[in-house]
Amino acid sequence: MKSNRRSFIKDSAMLGIAGTTLPQFGFASTATTENSLNTSRPKVLFFDVNETLLDLTAMKSSVGKVLGGRSELLPLWFTTMLQYSLVSTVGRQYNDFGIIGAAALQMVAANNGISITEKEAREAILGPIRSLPAHPEVKDSLQALKDAGYKLVSFTNSSNKGVKTQFENAGLLEYFEERLSIEDIGKFKPHTDAYDWAARKMNVKPEECFLVAAHGWDIAGAFWAGWRGGFVGRPGAQLYPLAPTPEINEKDLNLVSKKLIELS
Repeated sequence: MKSNRRSFIKDSAMLGIAGTTLPQFGFASTATTENSLNTSRPKVLFFDVNETLLDLTAMKSSVGKVLGGRSELLPLWFTTMLQYSLVSTVGRQYNDFGIIGAAALQMVAANNGISITEKEAREAILGPIRSLPAHPEVKDSLQALKDAGYKLVSFTNSSNKGVKTQFENAGLLEYFEERLSIEDIGKFKPHTDAYDWAARKMNVKPEECFLVAAHGWDIAGAFWAGWRGGFVGRPGAQLYPLAPTPEINEKDLNLVSKKLIELS
């Protein structure tokens, strides 16, 4: 009897391990199938801004310089920035995303024996981020979506003033009916409350929302809030394996927009 019980526990534990390490046999598989079957047009297309629409090359170069040319530290800096934006959200605090980025830059520098002042950190980020160019295919893709009858809304972790300045400098203001910033709710994406708030602002149900983003964490957050999504696979971008797979997954916005226009 004890032997049978031990065998059952062992088998159950192994099944549990398989379920967590092989998501295709677990809940992720079900969510992936449901998303891939949805061929109807969403009511609102929401767009992440930085990297999805705007090319971050200039800012990465600026940050790399203050890190002593150590470009291998850039991914660590970005993940630290994202981590502490969520730390702020969980702690019911809010700071501008760029300010959090500067603080994260100082942390990464200090851990690698590099001395950066608060002023240097902020200038490395806040200077170039305001004048980032759009990726080459972005304007034509947005225009094609507007011509196809879609409502386009930007949805960013950046401040209201920041994204307005970015769009003015990149020539993107005319493509969007609304610009939404999490500054107005004080909770950063991918917190579910941020997506719920954005849907309410546009007076649509979560399932009528579609996020276009180049960040796996953003797409994951949207799905967990009941949204749909399309992934723009910019170089170095990856989807989160434990989240549902988006119904659209292409290397640039032009290909994503074509798939969206094909929806009935």
